[in-house]
Amino acid sequence: MSKRGVLVTGGAGYIGSHVVKQLGALGEKLIVLDNLSTGFREAALFGEFVEGDTGDTGLVTKILHEHDIESVIHFAAHTIVPESVENPLKYYGNNTCKTRNLLQCCQQAGVSHFIFSSTAAAYGIPQHTCCSEDTVTAPINPYGSSKLMSEMMLRDLSAASSLRHVILRYFNVAGSDPEGEIGQSTAKSTLLIKVAAEVAVGKREKLLVFGDDYPTPDGTGVRDYIHVSDLADAHIQALEYLRKGGESNLLNCGYGHGYSVREVIDAVNRVNGAPIKVEQHPRRAGDPPTLVAAVDKIHRTLNWAPKYDDLDFIVKTSLNWEKKLKAAGK
Repeated sequence: MSKRGVLVTGGAGYIGSHVVKQLGALGEKLIVLDNLSTGFREAALFGEFVEGDTGDTGLVTKILHEHDIESVIHFAAHTIVPESVENPLKYYGNNTCKTRNLLQCCQQAGVSHFIFSSTAAAYGIPQHTCCSEDTVTAPINPYGSSKLMSEMMLRDLSAASSLRHVILRYFNVAGSDPEGEIGQSTAKSTLLIKVAAEVAVGKREKLLVFGDDYPTPDGTGVRDYIHVSDLADAHIQALEYLRKGGESNLLNCGYGHGYSVREVIDAVNRVNGAPIKVEQHPRRAGDPPTLVAAVDKIHRTLNWAPKYDDLDFIVKTSLNWEKKLKAAGK
């Protein structure tokens, strides 16, 4: 544990709040910066909360100096792929330009470590079903491009300065805090397990399934689903790796195997105890048949050992969170 500060941008959001909870339990000195455009103040369970924007260089500079920030974990971003296609400049402005401003502040303040929340969308539609960190990047939407551009800036800055970083490329994040304190509360979410759980509790009428003719065992798309608490732990391990002198690195975050959409629906029906309503639609353009992470590197580099690699458990935590939201009238 470091006595210097850790700044978590977007720390009131879905993934950020789970990282804040784990860091807080370790006694870290935390500053949580979030503009609450999609995050929730009550989700940031630890640290000093600052409502503000990552692109506000004056505010960020003040935080970095006043709290002796050694490390930054950067989550703040827009993440909805269809929206990025409809409004690309919103994504380049928020995800790329504001990250550039944040990096400039970090350089000027002498921040040592930077952990960046990136995405498997950087790979686009890969030629092979399993993506390693060396797989060619060819994003097919502005969301993936905006994240990849930020990766490039971070790599170049690290090469030109003393800043060291870890880029974590997430695959399909799912589930919620096993203790039920925080979860995925974002309105109009497009995440499959979140949406299916909302259907199960009556928040949505039906689950739309796009494509049943893919070259997969049951015709539906296969994805690598990782529990959010395991993903949060990967950030904790990445921070310790950098503190111990680890070199800048890029790591996939997944379990190394996938589940089809139908397998996810079967798990939701099983855990829910009743079938949910499903409506079949044609394929969406740009959806790869299978997208799974090669994970040897993250296990080897961080000695990361996930705890929740179980589809029914992932679904159960997501469903429990939806029930909690419903009981609270949310």
